[in-house]
Amino acid sequence: MKFIKKFVRDTEAATAIEYGLIAALIAVAGITAMGAVGNSVSNTFTKVGTELDKKR
Repeated sequence: MKFIKKFVRDTEAATAIEYGLIAALIAVAGITAMGAVGNSVSNTFTKVGTELDKKR
């Protein structure tokens, strides 16, 4: 019974979960941003390739 009472009062686990959720949110934001940048770079290289093909 003491274990359960101690476990319920323990706030370190809640803090660890909060940090985990924050890290997951940052990871999702980073992945989204990198995807957008990747698409932009891909479009730029496609445009450059098209212009180079026209000049041949």
